[in-house]
Amino acid sequence: MQRFHQRFSRLFFSVFLAAALLVSCRSPQVTGADITVSIAADGEARDITIPAGSTVSQALEAAGVTVETQDRVNPPPYTVLGDGNSVTLTRVEEVFETEQQIIPFERQVVRNESLPEGETRLVQSGVNGLEELTYRRVLENDVEISKSVVKSVILQEAIPEIMMVGAQSSFAPLPIPGRLVYLAGGNAWSIDTSTANRTALVTTGDLDGRIFELSPNGNYLIFTRKSTKPADQEINTLWAVRTDGSKPFATGIANVVHFADWIPGTNSIAYSTVEPRSTAPGWQANNDLHRYSVTTGARARVLDASSGGVYGWWGMTFAFSAEGRLAYARPDGIGLVDLDGKYLKPLLPITPFNSHSDWAWLPSLAWGADGNTLYFISHAPPPSLVSEEDSPFFDINAVLLENNTTIPIAQQTGMFAYPSVSSLQSSTRERPYQVAYLQAIFPQQSETSRYRVVVMDRDGSNRRTLFPADDAPGLEPQTLAWAPDVIEGQSGDFLALVYQGNLWLVDSGNGQAYQVTGDGLVTRIDWK
Repeated sequence: MQRFHQRFSRLFFSVFLAAALLVSCRSPQVTGADITVSIAADGEARDITIPAGSTVSQALEAAGVTVETQDRVNPPPYTVLGDGNSVTLTRVEEVFETEQQIIPFERQVVRNESLPEGETRLVQSGVNGLEELTYRRVLENDVEISKSVVKSVILQEAIPEIMMVGAQSSFAPLPIPGRLVYLAGGNAWSIDTSTANRTALVTTGDLDGRIFELSPNGNYLIFTRKSTKPADQEINTLWAVRTDGSKPFATGIANVVHFADWIPGTNSIAYSTVEPRSTAPGWQANNDLHRYSVTTGARARVLDASSGGVYGWWGMTFAFSAEGRLAYARPDGIGLVDLDGKYLKPLLPITPFNSHSDWAWLPSLAWGADGNTLYFISHAPPPSLVSEEDSPFFDINAVLLENNTTIPIAQQTGMFAYPSVSSLQSSTRERPYQVAYLQAIFPQQSETSRYRVVVMDRDGSNRRTLFPADDAPGLEPQTLAWAPDVIEGQSGDFLALVYQGNLWLVDSGNGQAYQVTGDGLVTRIDWK
């Protein structure tokens, strides 16, 4: 019986303890008493009486204060208030405002070697641009605490002021055949008869150098200008100008990156286009081909847009022979274009180069002066187990179109060798001519290497390095321009090139070099 009482006592104590703990965990019970709290809102503070256990939200409602979505309450709305507590409401307002702001124009100074030293000439007047800005203002209790720009729209682009400053050089004038044009500081210049005779063809300061081609008769120049629109909408525009001093005119053609050139024997050009993109490299190539007449404005499609094969997003390029035959090159091969049938005729596949970046390598092309030989850069296989697409070796080969035979011309020249062919040097049956190309100083790093000018006979024999000297820095990759004719007294034909930002002429016979400009702004040349 005693054991029963002990067990009953222990059970009763456990039940009592559990009940006590349960009661202690319950929320505080609201009593019937009222409490007084202080409400600070809308510039005034007042005390109100509310039932005990009320929350901040209930207190504000009782005070007749409406809380907007962006307003801030302290303490938070769900907090249970006690007697004497305070509640503060901060009004938060978001305001959007727009205003127009002037964009000051830039001032550009262009050195001009055709003007006497110190003489200045205003080429283009500057015009301020206009920008519309949208601001987001945040106010707390009508006091601004932040202001930030959330949108910007260019209503009118600023036009830079271009001032030409004389920088006449002391280089001795040289007689030259034909017309030589060059791009310097975003402007186009022409040299006629003598290097002392220089004429400004285009002085807008916005030529981008992607296209810069003189017509075979030297009467027209086509060129591309940077677009005033955002780059993901339009990259550039194609223009033309007569070399007799007429004003440039727009062709209405845009987004020409890789190719535009004159169709031999006509006043028409062929060109290929791209579609602008916001992602690298900034475009998606159409791999198309069109024709445009600079005299009538007539247009015609030659090739429809296509994928362009391996790395076709980068694009393809073309090259005309003097007789009007058209060759094409793309990252995975070269071939001919059937202009009548409007289709491609592949000649040779080429192992594409994997740049492991956002650009693709294009084989460069050059027609022999006889019109039956096509020189091109090939991607040579590696001697080790390196992937063929990663091979660092590039050679110059030639295709003899009479029998479709491919012959090696020069090995390990570098990926940017850019072969260039001279005009015919005699009317004999052999029809000789020379080939100039760039030789990489470091052939296995030709992507970043500088180059030297090499000249050879059409079959690769009699090879000699012309320019620059072995102890001088090399050239940046570029296409060399041969003189269209010989000059009496020279041992060879002139080669025009850009070296350290200046125009140079090099005698292909003895390697004698002549500096023509000294402003350091030259980037492109052509000679017809």
